[in-house]
Amino acid sequence: MTTIVKKFFVGLLATISWQLIDAQDSVKIFATYKLTIPGSTIQCKMVPINEGSFLMGSNVTEKNRKADEGPQRKIFLANFWMGAFEVTRDEFDVFYNDETTSESTKVDAITRPSPQYIDFSLGMGKDGGYPVNSLSQYGAIMYCRWLYAKTGVFYRLPTEAEWEYACRAGTTTTYYFGNDEKLLDNYAWYKNNSNNKFQKVGLKLPNAWGLYDMLGNVNEWTQDHYDEKRMDSLPDKTANPFVVPNKSRYPKALRGGGYMDEAAQLRSATRFKSDPLWNKRDPQIPKSKWWLTDAPSVGFRIVCPLEQPSPQQANQFYKQYLGN
Repeated sequence: MTTIVKKFFVGLLATISWQLIDAQDSVKIFATYKLTIPGSTIQCKMVPINEGSFLMGSNVTEKNRKADEGPQRKIFLANFWMGAFEVTRDEFDVFYNDETTSESTKVDAITRPSPQYIDFSLGMGKDGGYPVNSLSQYGAIMYCRWLYAKTGVFYRLPTEAEWEYACRAGTTTTYYFGNDEKLLDNYAWYKNNSNNKFQKVGLKLPNAWGLYDMLGNVNEWTQDHYDEKRMDSLPDKTANPFVVPNKSRYPKALRGGGYMDEAAQLRSATRFKSDPLWNKRDPQIPKSKWWLTDAPSVGFRIVCPLEQPSPQQANQFYKQYLGN
């Protein structure tokens, strides 16, 4: 077996170490770690999601099923880490306030988030563990690129397949806790219990793999461009699929649903797509690439693939999405 270079975190330490490991031994060090957000003491818990296969999409008999959720396909996914929680405003604001101009990090006035022209929290909450919201897919990916520039470790958004695999956590039911929507109050913030506000992350029960708020609270960006016929065109027994970006800003794919959604929309297989109306009231010309005036229930979480790309591949990946 060829020895390969991987970046990984040892135990629960937040410091990053380079090590040469054999591919056969990679799972031995594939463990939970805490990423310290550069320039702060804030930590993001990253949970290992073991490689495996699952049936993506919903069964034809599932209640409230939508046409874009099928037909079901067997999908294989490689090892990756996923944030245990949605990215918080506290975490994102470290990036937002970073005034670094060093060429070594590629962070400057252009690549930092543009100023927020209104209070996007809308009085729901900012500091202390509330999810960042009203953020575009572009802004979410820029945060990932910033993390990569600061740490040397490649982060990105989950693909739709990765998100659903992680959300289901080995289940085939409507929700990751079963089929009874009456239990949703224990696991998610949604229309029935949110008081029409997003809430601090991690207050509800996690799924079997230790991921919180996968359903409800804020809808989560994926890396995919939304394709209504995606499942039709996706071959069965596909490995690590995703829909590559195109030149159109809309629609992009999201998962999980938000605090204003009904229980029927918070199913593990439900797919969402972005809408130009989410930025209708933006007074700027051109409209902001970073913020969404009318999408208070949109946020994101990050993933880190175990198999890290080369610097050239990583930079090409970000360029493909960001154009810079």
